[in-house]
Amino acid sequence: MHTRAASWLRHRLGRAVVLSYALALILPAPGLWLRRPHPLPPSHLTVHTAPLLLSLVLFSAGLQVPVRALGALLRHPKALLAGLALHLAIPLAVVPFVAFLLRRTPDTDGGSGLLTAMILVVAMPVAAGATVWTDKGEGDQPTMVGLVLASTLLSPLTTPVLLATLSPLLSGGYAHTLADTGRLAESGFALTAVVLPCAAGLLGALVLPARRLGGLVRTVAPSAMAGSLVLTYVNASGALGSVFTRPRPLLLAAALGVAALVCLLSFVLGGAAARLLRLEASTASSLTLACGMNNSSASAVLITTSLPDKPHLLLPVLAYGLLQKTAANRIVTRLRPAPVTAGA
Repeated sequence: MHTRAASWLRHRLGRAVVLSYALALILPAPGLWLRRPHPLPPSHLTVHTAPLLLSLVLFSAGLQVPVRALGALLRHPKALLAGLALHLAIPLAVVPFVAFLLRRTPDTDGGSGLLTAMILVVAMPVAAGATVWTDKGEGDQPTMVGLVLASTLLSPLTTPVLLATLSPLLSGGYAHTLADTGRLAESGFALTAVVLPCAAGLLGALVLPARRLGGLVRTVAPSAMAGSLVLTYVNASGALGSVFTRPRPLLLAAALGVAALVCLLSFVLGGAAARLLRLEASTASSLTLACGMNNSSASAVLITTSLPDKPHLLLPVLAYGLLQKTAANRIVTRLRPAPVTAGA
C-alpha cells in the first residue's frame, strides 16, 4: 500500500532524521520561522505549523491501522491492559527516581527544567512510530496498534493527570509552568492535535473500500513521512538554533544524560514486566517498545505551543526521540522471534 517513494524513505528514515537534526544545527532560521504562528489574511485564521504536521502524521498512522486484526486483541486483552497500566505506572516510578538524583547535582533548581521536559515526554501516548519498529522486529502488531490507539484516545484524560501528579517534584517556578501546560493539554491540545487526527484516520480505515483506502494511503503515507521530518527539523531548530550563538555544553550534556536515564529505565521496566507476565517473544517485544517509546513529537509541539520562551526544554525531548529509536532497534533485534525450522 506504500508507493515506491514511501518505501524508499522508510528504509532511510534513520539517516533522514539525523540529517534533519544536522540541518537544524547548521541552518535553523527557516525552522524558527516555521515555529511561529502565521495569520492567513484576509481571514482571522492562524496556522501553527508544528501541530498541523503532527496531525498529518497521526492521521496517516490511523489510516494504516489493521483494524480487523484488533478483534483478536480484544478477545485476549492481557497484553493491552498490561501495556496501558505500565504506560501510567512507569512515569510514576521513573520520574521521582530521576528527581532524587538531580537534587544531588549543583543545579540551583534541582534540574527542574530537565525534569519538566521529561515529564512532558513520558506523559504522552505511545508513539505511532513504534508500529514501524514492531513490523521490523516481527513483533505482535495488533498489540502494538492497540496500545498506540488506546493510549492516544485516553490521552486527554491521562496526560493532565500525570502532569498534575508529577508537578510537585519541580521547583523554581517550573511547577507553575507545568500546571499551565497541563491546562493547555486538558483544554483541547491532546484532543485536537493527537486524538482527532488519529480517530479520523481510523474511521477512514474502517469505512473506505479497500481500493479507495489504498489510493488514499499511497498519497498520505509519503506526505506524512516527509511531514515528520519537517516536524523534527522545526522542533530541533528551536532547541539547537542557539548552540552556535550561545553554546551551553553543560546543558547539552545534562539533557543527554537525563534523557538516556529515563529512556533506559522505561525500556528496562517494560522488559521486566513482559518477562514477569511470561509473554511470547513477539508480544514481549511490542510491550517493551510501548513502554519506552512515547510520542516525543507531541511533547515537543506542546512545549513549542505553550512555552515558546523556553526552547532549551526541547533539548532533552529531542535527545529522548533519538535515543528511543536507537533502543528500539536493539530491542527488536534481540527479541525477534526465532524462525521456525522445517520439521519442527
